[in-house]
Amino acid sequence: MEEPGLEEPATALCLGDFERAAASVLPPDVWDFVTGGSGDESTLDANRTALDRVRVVSRVLRDVSRVTTDASLLGRRADLPVAVAPIAYHRLVHPDGEFATARAAKAAGVPFTVSTLSSVPIEAITQVGGTVWFQLYWLRDTEQSLDLVRRAEDAGCRAIVLTVDVPWMGRRLRDVRNRFTLPGHVRAANITTGAAGATGTTAHRRSADASAVAVHTGQAFSPSLTWSSVTALRRLTSLPLVLKGVLAPEDARRAIELGVDAVVVSNHGGRQLDGAVASIDALPEVVRAVGGECEVLLDSGVRGGTDVLRALALGASGVLLGRPLLWGLAVAGEAGARAVLDLLADELRDALGLSGCDSVAAAAGLRTA
Repeated sequence: MEEPGLEEPATALCLGDFERAAASVLPPDVWDFVTGGSGDESTLDANRTALDRVRVVSRVLRDVSRVTTDASLLGRRADLPVAVAPIAYHRLVHPDGEFATARAAKAAGVPFTVSTLSSVPIEAITQVGGTVWFQLYWLRDTEQSLDLVRRAEDAGCRAIVLTVDVPWMGRRLRDVRNRFTLPGHVRAANITTGAAGATGTTAHRRSADASAVAVHTGQAFSPSLTWSSVTALRRLTSLPLVLKGVLAPEDARRAIELGVDAVVVSNHGGRQLDGAVASIDALPEVVRAVGGECEVLLDSGVRGGTDVLRALALGASGVLLGRPLLWGLAVAGEAGARAVLDLLADELRDALGLSGCDSVAAAAGLRTA
């Protein structure tokens, strides 16, 4: 039986409703680009399987007549222990693109992370207001990488999130089979000048046996990102520095030694190394290795308030939410993205109260099985 469409965002009862609706309105190749993973997508699937395996030991006989969801992320208050994950090319799914999702994040009181591969320039997004973080891919043109950081600082971004798990794009077979290319109206708005600009049109040229986006990023991204690059970045900026894509506890410890303020435990949503450990499975060891010396966030596979609770119980300060924002954006623009975050807030409040927690801080004391 065919799944019913989503007539209005308000009718969604879970984030999966937005997923089904987005699949029905997006072109098949765009849907594959948004939802797919690398290889045979075993890590993509493992993220969900592992999250579902985490069982929370709820507490009882606690006063939960008033449950609050506010949290501190990188030293600033947020209405939820959630930030919008960096995602490329929002205009692929809706003409308003990052403008709409940034406005939704502002309304929800959560940070919005603008990607290096945003289809809207950094400076235009920060004008929306709210808390904006900038995600940096390290480019072959080192000076351009550093210039992006300076632009982010000048524009008013509140943190730099360096993605460390993409020396090149993983083999995303859906995109290869579709010979995926960006439509003409969608561009990497932040790297369309200078040397990277020369490769920018590569993402729009159809290839016989490859994803044009993968070809473009292969030309633009540096496979030579190392700890020395992190050191250089730490010296350059006084903003909080976050490393996204950390799975090994040894790497988390090294990050602390170099003055990093937070790490994001992430396998890139199953889009890089197929066969990588599920993010939630890697989280406890990273939390133990960090020992409270920096914040730890979880990314990859979060699909509801219970997932946020699971991450908090395992020691995370919060989570990054990715694909569901694009589902909402595809379905109803800004209103759809706002509905996703509103629903997540309701789910988290429910999960906290039913587990015997009146706050995000209380969730850190829960046990899991």
